Amino acid sequence: MKQYICLLLAITAGYAGMAQVKTPALYKTQDLTKEQMFSVNIEGPNVDKAGRLYVVNFQRDGTIGRINLKDGSGELFVSLPDSSVGNGIQFNSKGNMYLPDFKGHNILEVDPRTKKISVYVHSDKFHQPNDLCVNSRDQVYASDPDWKNNGGQLWRIDKGGKMVLLEGNMGTTNGIELSPDEKTFYVNESMQRKIWKYDVDKAGNISNKKLFAEYPDFGFDGMKCDKAGNLYVARWGKGTIVVLSPVGKEIREIPLTGKQCSNLTFGGKDGKTVFVTLQDRKCMEMFRVAIAGKRF
Repeated sequence: MKQYICLLLAITAGYAGMAQVKTPALYKTQDLTKEQMFSVNIEGPNVDKAGRLYVVNFQRDGTIGRINLKDGSGELFVSLPDSSVGNGIQFNSKGNMYLPDFKGHNILEVDPRTKKISVYVHSDKFHQPNDLCVNSRDQVYASDPDWKNNGGQLWRIDKGGKMVLLEGNMGTTNGIELSPDEKTFYVNESMQRKIWKYDVDKAGNISNKKLFAEYPDFGFDGMKCDKAGNLYVARWGKGTIVVLSPVGKEIREIPLTGKQCSNLTFGGKDGKTVFVTLQDRKCMEMFRVAIAGKRF
């Protein structure tokens, strides 16, 4: 009996020890990197198929950095040529990296293996290409705001660099995203504080524009979808990520430490960690979520 009681006490103590192991709380932010690690134009976080996190304007403008998810340290991945300054990073099906160069009126392509950088498309018709999303057919969508005149336009770049103007005469087009099934396209207008949604056909054309959400204050920046089709939107100036359902209903709003949140991406081993870039703190914050990003 004495041996049985000792064994029972040992098992109970083991369970008590297990209970003390804490899992990260959902939707609670913490710092990934130190402050001042990036320039004020920190933007465009994204992860490749291997889970490596890349961010533009590491230490200074015109660079791409790679961030260690274990300790938040960073290293220079590439420096962009010709005084280019990148924004949102996206990957195609082959793993090649695309980013808008808002200073050089380009969409740049980077081969992650060789680190070769080339101009995928250049056009004087670009205002300041800002954010990208890429569909499963490797068509690239680009927002193109005209900040000076509070205007903007939307482009699709087909394979080979063929540009198609999807819509002009818009507000300051900024964050863009496709739903997980690629049947819905979202774009926000930062200054006008509106998010629009469109239907997308099999050729990649958009139609049936509808107002998806609108807010009376602060601005919008980058956006990403989770696997359930919920849209995570950076509210620049307020310092929150708002989560909207596929019908535009606000599910929750996640407060950050910094206020100037410029973009976000899903990552981590299970795709349930959201990484956010903060321009006022020049660093990155992160939080855990219940549903993985759409690419996981």
